Amino acid sequence: MRGWMKYFGVMILVLFTSCVWAQDVIRVGANLEMTGAVAAYGQMIWEGINLVRELVGDEVWGRKVELVLVDNKSDKVESANAATRLIDKEKVVAMIGPAISGSMLAVGPICEEKQIPVISATATNPLVTQGKKFVFRACFLDPYQAAAAAVFARNDLKAETAAILSDIAQDYCVALGNFFKEEFEKRGGKIVVEQNCKTGDQDFSAQLTTIINANPDILYVPNYYTEIALISRQARDLGFEGIILSADGADAPELFEVGGDAVEGLYHTAIWDATKGLNDVGQRYIELYQKKYGKDPNMFGALGADAYLILVDAIKRAGSLDPVAIRNMIEETADLEVVTGKVTIENGDAVKPVVVRKVEGGKFNFVKTVVVE
Repeated sequence: MRGWMKYFGVMILVLFTSCVWAQDVIRVGANLEMTGAVAAYGQMIWEGINLVRELVGDEVWGRKVELVLVDNKSDKVESANAATRLIDKEKVVAMIGPAISGSMLAVGPICEEKQIPVISATATNPLVTQGKKFVFRACFLDPYQAAAAAVFARNDLKAETAAILSDIAQDYCVALGNFFKEEFEKRGGKIVVEQNCKTGDQDFSAQLTTIINANPDILYVPNYYTEIALISRQARDLGFEGIILSADGADAPELFEVGGDAVEGLYHTAIWDATKGLNDVGQRYIELYQKKYGKDPNMFGALGADAYLILVDAIKRAGSLDPVAIRNMIEETADLEVVTGKVTIENGDAVKPVVVRKVEGGKFNFVKTVVVE
């Protein structure tokens, strides 16, 4: 009798322990723009996070990763409030942060003080991670993108000379132009002329005449799609036969609507290409998204999936739920396969291949990836 009671007691203890283990979850915060001015960004990121969980599972060490979503309403103050709530009340061990840089800048100091790692899918401002230990991003920075364009221009397009026509009303465009120039010259190329325009301009003939007279091999236009399309049309009308190269600002259907045949042959750098996965998880993500939603996946969702994969991988390698240990593993992330390719984290920033695409037949076609070394 005593033997049966002992056995029964042990079984009760095992079942109790199993139940506790099964109920134990790993809580990860999602501080996203679900409403407000840029709600589409947060919603796409949330969609990508949940889609990739269908591919890779939602458990670490047999424990379920529980996502705690808080809407930051596309607002800096609300983003800071959401971070405090997720850390103090919801007891998350890590956080996927806001999509936009302004809100990430509001969240960063809180995560630094409380020593909780946070990673943004898409915040590109260099200040987001600068001087911080617990703040990360899953996307590459504009200087890296511009450098990749210069590498592609020199190595693949064999360009010896280049002209730059950038929009001085946009910090993004000016920065890309400056970083392209620096890397192009560093690699032996020569910038023969630099010209400026402003958002909303319709006539670029003066700048283009100066550029054509300088006879560059390529024209780098790191602007948004409307200006790129108009510049391409007028450049071809004026007789420019060189290659036109741009950045991720070209990535919009309106480029073809405004540019027409003039943008045929245009190259541009991009975060990824939704028609071709760079690895197994990327291809499976594309196929599942197309099957589930009946359309091509978007960049925001893909980078949201990347942020989740980086966090989960760091938690696995940390071997504990200590946020500091998780932070250390994020910083040591190297050659991790994520949806947009292979990623390494350096000083809080993602280093990953830059995709180059070419306009052919009225659509973007994948050309290759470029890594800046």
